Amino acid sequence: MSSILDKSTLVKRASYLRIAASELAEGMKTGNFRSLYRGQGIEFSGVRDYIRGDDIRTIDWNVTARMGKPYVKIFEEERELQIFLVVDSSLSMHLGTNNRTKYDVAAESAALITIASEMNGCPVGAVFFDGAIHFSCEPKFGQQQTMLLLNHLDNIPENPVTGSIIGNALTGAGKLLKKRSLIFVISDFRSANWEKPIISLAHKHDVIAMRIQGKYNEVLPSVGTARFMDIETGKKLLIPTGSSEFKNDWKAYNESSVNMWKEISIKHGITPVIVNTTDDPLQVLTSVFARKKAGKQER
Repeated sequence: MSSILDKSTLVKRASYLRIAASELAEGMKTGNFRSLYRGQGIEFSGVRDYIRGDDIRTIDWNVTARMGKPYVKIFEEERELQIFLVVDSSLSMHLGTNNRTKYDVAAESAALITIASEMNGCPVGAVFFDGAIHFSCEPKFGQQQTMLLLNHLDNIPENPVTGSIIGNALTGAGKLLKKRSLIFVISDFRSANWEKPIISLAHKHDVIAMRIQGKYNEVLPSVGTARFMDIETGKKLLIPTGSSEFKNDWKAYNESSVNMWKEISIKHGITPVIVNTTDDPLQVLTSVFARKKAGKQER
């Protein structure tokens, strides 16, 4: 199912996104990440007659005294998968192609994950940032939480703070989360100081790193000598886009950056996912869970 590519707000598109996210919600339940549903703790669900060999520590002494024979407590594993979003809205995320920015793709991806989480009864929380953290909340259940997150994804600051504090956002996420979670980090990773914080998160949580990029990251169009401005710093440069040597250097630099990001991710158990501005976020996310499911079945 293809995504709507117009500029209507995520809140207005919520009904459509809810239909699209149903496929993703199923993937969350059947993919390899379903292991996160377990091991979160246990909850009391009732009692039954004591059977020889039962652990005496599970005896419910109150019921035993009342009924005159031994009963043991029954516990069930909690089935709650906790989701957390770390979404980058820094100035570099507002570049793109064909009127579709990297942030458009990031916001739609985050919206689909949020709605799919609600469908599965999973609490979802988030940290949204640019050069400052402008929203954060602990994971919570329900449609009200979904609409809160969609509103904040829509209403990014009109005057973003320059720079990117992805490292601080990742560290803040770690402080907010009290139990193991599935974390989606959605960014172009075009900043420094993200490596140690994301590795630290991966030690305690399952992390999917979604790198959003435009086609210009791979191939620079030939438009002669052009004046470029760094959107983060305002620095201006004349760049010879028609030079084959410069084009090769441009491509090599971006490939090196992506390869380093992949190597760090894989080494530390993080799932790396590249999303281009021409991609359909739903198809990309669905394929992530499909690959995880296939990987589990092969083992």
